[in-house]
Amino acid sequence: MKPIRIFVAVTLFCLLVLPMTGCSQAPQETQKAEAADTKVSQLETILQRGVIKVGFDTFKPWAMKDKNGDYIGFEIEVAKRLAEDMGVKAEFVPTKWSGIIPALLTGKFDIIIGGMSITPQRNLKVNFSVPYEFSGMSLTASRKLAGDRTRIADFNTPDTTIAVRLGTTAAEAAKNFLPKAKILFFDEESQTIQELLNERVHALVASNPLPFNLAKEYPDQLYLPVKEDLTQEPISFAVRKGDPDFLNWLNNWVRFTSSKGWLQNRYEYWFYTNEWEDQIQ
Repeated sequence: MKPIRIFVAVTLFCLLVLPMTGCSQAPQETQKAEAADTKVSQLETILQRGVIKVGFDTFKPWAMKDKNGDYIGFEIEVAKRLAEDMGVKAEFVPTKWSGIIPALLTGKFDIIIGGMSITPQRNLKVNFSVPYEFSGMSLTASRKLAGDRTRIADFNTPDTTIAVRLGTTAAEAAKNFLPKAKILFFDEESQTIQELLNERVHALVASNPLPFNLAKEYPDQLYLPVKEDLTQEPISFAVRKGDPDFLNWLNNWVRFTSSKGWLQNRYEYWFYTNEWEDQIQ
């Protein structure tokens, strides 16, 4: 009889004690779930704040200062429309391009809207939306220094000096297409332009339409050696990782505004007309 009694006792123990043990773990699991639920997304933070903070740097015609000291340009208009559709105000935070991703990661602003193209290296640090535009890199050359060079290969020589902006994909394009040339890096786009106009470099590499516009503005000094863009790069919004709700909203905003033709309309205005030229400094 003893073995039967032992079996019954063990069975009763399992029925009474084990469920209690399971119950004792339930509050911990509930607490974890509640903690996860209390995490506020960046999108919700922006909506509660009533302001979306936008990081950018000045690139003509992406973002520029007008005669009143206010920012205008394609990216500024995109940011304002995005904020309006979100039901908040846009607060612009000008930031040097070379440090713009670290500034985003430290929370200085919510999003980069500044003509940023997708690269694998950048994507390791930030998340990108679907592209809302595409940009190509091109070359503008000095007539005096470059002479009659009409091919990219003509600039890929040790005695050629190229100006580019630090931290841009233009710098990467210059390295890839002109590995033999001497490449000078500058913090500001205006510095690369001055180097070219002052005939201290043979050419500059930058995102179109800057090269095209420079050649058009200074036809006696500058020219376009190559008509085709060197690259074709997707331009996207950049945000911090870990917020699928914010990224989802941005992706669908791009799809919606693209389907209505608004993005293309504003891109053509800023990139293919000079109607806004008299507004800038």
